[in-house]
Amino acid sequence: MIVFSFQQSVGLKVLPLKLIAALMNSILPQTWHLYSLGRVVAKTSAAVMLLVVAVIAAYGAQEAGAVGAARENEQPPLVVEGESASDVFGLGRSVVVRGSVRHGVVSFGGDVIVEGRVEGDVAAVGGSVRQIPGSFIGGDVIVIGGAYHHGKSAPGRDPRSKTLMYAGYEEELRELARHPASLLTPRLSPVYIGQRVLSVLFWFILSLALTAMSPGAISRAVARLQLTNLRVAVIGVVGAFVLTFGSTVSLKLLPPALGATVGMMTLLCLLISYVFGRVVIHAATGRWLQRQLLSEERRSESVALLLGAGFWAVMLTLPYVWPLLVAGLVVASLGLSLTARYRLGWKRT
Repeated sequence: MIVFSFQQSVGLKVLPLKLIAALMNSILPQTWHLYSLGRVVAKTSAAVMLLVVAVIAAYGAQEAGAVGAARENEQPPLVVEGESASDVFGLGRSVVVRGSVRHGVVSFGGDVIVEGRVEGDVAAVGGSVRQIPGSFIGGDVIVIGGAYHHGKSAPGRDPRSKTLMYAGYEEELRELARHPASLLTPRLSPVYIGQRVLSVLFWFILSLALTAMSPGAISRAVARLQLTNLRVAVIGVVGAFVLTFGSTVSLKLLPPALGATVGMMTLLCLLISYVFGRVVIHAATGRWLQRQLLSEERRSESVALLLGAGFWAVMLTLPYVWPLLVAGLVVASLGLSLTARYRLGWKRT
């Protein structure tokens, strides 16, 4: 009895030590791996940010000179003299109202300068609205990408009119309005390259986080994409059509508050689906690139996600092709999210 009691007490004392050792052996490798991965991501992020800041600073003076040269090559403004009984539009040029306009004035890629009288609304996209003292605007003032200048005195406005202004991206909107084809043909510049590098970094970190949170869902989605890609695409096309048609009908038939709620839920569904599907496509693309470029001992999930993010960042810079690629990514992402609850039992034979 004495020996048995001694062995039991020793066992009770040693058992917690064994449990602690087992827990430490299982937790420490994972903790060290996460710590090492965090250090790598932090160093990479810092290096990329410094590179982007240096590129933007070096290109700032050249960009300012290019903007000044573009301003010198602007088209002459559209001057409205006398009385105009219709709406006035300015595409890629400014509009100067010296007479009277019974309806509204809109300028895309230029300013609207009101020196006379405008009975309707005044809008500028990629420009500003300038109201000279003594002039009158009867409708609303809408400015996107610019500002509303009316001097120190109270402008001549209808008391019932409103002002909607969003200041930002004036030069980009102006350039887009004057050269719409530039939307399909991105201009390669240090700033644009820096934006692409930031995009790669953003999607790489997001892919790492989503893969760490739900590795099973990402792996099953990658397998579905590789085995039944045609079926996923068909489901994505049908889902996109149903969401677009349903949100349009709900906005027209339902009450405004309910229709707006349905529209916001549709946009949220598309956003979540796009993020999930984009990460899955990055993982699938990166694994394929690893098989083609790297030996088996050098392959890892982090490298696959980085390769996938970089590959699609480059593909989305191709002129005239990137809108089709974006549409394909949206459709595939929607198909992957709609089939996320299914197992691989419905794969093709």
